[in-house]
Amino acid sequence: MNNLKTMFSAACMLILVNVSTASADSSNFAGPYVGISAMALGAEVAGEAVTGGSVKNSAITDSETNSVTAGKVAAISGIEIGYAIPVGGSFLLDIGGIYQSGAAEIRTQGEAPGDAGAKGNVKFKVDDFITGYIAPTLVLSETSSLYVKVGLTQAQTGTDGDVTQPGNLSGTTWGIGTRTVLESGIFIRTEAGYTEFNEISAHGCNGCGNGKVIPTTNRYSAEPTTVHGSISLGFRF
Repeated sequence: MNNLKTMFSAACMLILVNVSTASADSSNFAGPYVGISAMALGAEVAGEAVTGGSVKNSAITDSETNSVTAGKVAAISGIEIGYAIPVGGSFLLDIGGIYQSGAAEIRTQGEAPGDAGAKGNVKFKVDDFITGYIAPTLVLSETSSLYVKVGLTQAQTGTDGDVTQPGNLSGTTWGIGTRTVLESGIFIRTEAGYTEFNEISAHGCNGCGNGKVIPTTNRYSAEPTTVHGSISLGFRF
């Protein structure tokens, strides 16, 4: 993660330093485009599970808190649309959006009341990633360019188990990449980046959901972070 942040900062500095000195023609990259992408997504979830305990004076007492870090790797695909606006001879402002289908699942467990040996499996599911982004782009040659990206990503969440439904995820996406455009208009984009999401949380609902009963005093929370590497193939009109 730190390496990606360092690379992102270096790319920003490169664009700022060269925006007034590069001589390549930005018109080769300008205009609307569509593309399809394949992405390798690595998700890290750092959070905690509060289990057991009892409610006394509206507060949970005698509970146990465990910190949990889980990793997950998934492959997802997507479709993107955008428009690259020329700003000077060698600089563009790329504005677009991407929808990615695919799911990442996180599993945990909760105690069933009255049976210390029984477990209630809980599965958190995150899917349907939608990102809107803006990407300042520096043209390096007649066919290649370098960009940095910042965007807002949202994803749907759901649960399978005796827990409440969490809210949807929202987070900030950062990325750096290259875009190569051929004379035919076909382009290839490669990118690396990461997304830091807001907290996701849920608690047991004592028999109102699927699976073994989990008491309402059991609470689960986490702050997911994803790292991605992707390649896109598309066409500039």
